[in-house]
Amino acid sequence: MAYAVVLVRGLVNVRKNIREAVRRLRLTRVNHAVVVPESDAVKGMLRQAQGYVTWGEVDRDTLEYLLLRWGRFEGDVPVTKEEIEARTGMSWDEFLDAVLRGAVKLSDVGIKPFRLHPPRKGYGRAGVKRSFKEGGAHGYRGENINELLRRMG
Repeated sequence: MAYAVVLVRGLVNVRKNIREAVRRLRLTRVNHAVVVPESDAVKGMLRQAQGYVTWGEVDRDTLEYLLLRWGRFEGDVPVTKEEIEARTGMSWDEFLDAVLRGAVKLSDVGIKPFRLHPPRKGYGRAGVKRSFKEGGAHGYRGENINELLRRMG
């Protein structure tokens, strides 16, 4: 299983351990997103940075949409099915399944974090300073991350 993680708040005047956890997730700016495999280390980083990021389980359709619409290799080369097959030796469907299983990381293939737009209709009624459970933006949101990513793209 893979998580999609989006930075929803800036990191000015934030404690060093939180900033470091967000940096290790490769999130440098607000509205940037990454897809990371589920692991204890990733869960620990998400728990530390939960007031600044939102995350949930990404589905196959949303992952495919993100890669084809927003995906960029190093050097700002767009992600295409042919380029993935050339770089990994896997077919497009095998690659998507491997990413969702956690067998392949997007960073290992050279795919940079997704630079998304702010979501249409906003993050939520309560804004970015409240958790998703309270009607805000940050924290765990499960399958609802897919709807948010669609609104950001």
